[in-house]
Amino acid sequence: MRNEPKERIALDAMKAWKITAHLVTVIAILFAIAALVIAYYVEFIPYWIGIILLVASIILWVVSAWIIPKLRWRRWRYEIFDQEIYIQHGILIVTRTIVPMLRVQHVDTKQGPILKKYGLSTLQISTAATTHEIPALLEEEASDLRDQISELARVEQDDV
Repeated sequence: MRNEPKERIALDAMKAWKITAHLVTVIAILFAIAALVIAYYVEFIPYWIGIILLVASIILWVVSAWIIPKLRWRRWRYEIFDQEIYIQHGILIVTRTIVPMLRVQHVDTKQGPILKKYGLSTLQISTAATTHEIPALLEEEASDLRDQISELARVEQDDV
């Protein structure tokens, strides 16, 4: 079995993932509060539904904002070789993917407002069948990797 890839994504990825989790769970908490308010005014909806929704939303918030980002960051690794890209990710189920340079069709970087705040970008590697991502790389690193993979893929395809 291969060793795991050596390169890690940026440490600020955890901050970006936490902010995203906070935004998502705020919506869930607002729905739970709305259920409690509706239960107060409408007699046929019991309070326990709103309470269960609120407790579940708080548990979701704690897990998705405080536990998962750390675990996710620890598992995300990648390594670029001359003939392949090796990606590892996952929390409970660890997925290891090898993308041959021969199969790479194009490479993109993307950046949303949360990633931009921390100077991060996501690298997207597209093949004919799928798209693979390496999330939350420093902007300059993502740009350099994009250029490096593009060059390696071009060289591989010229050799065929």
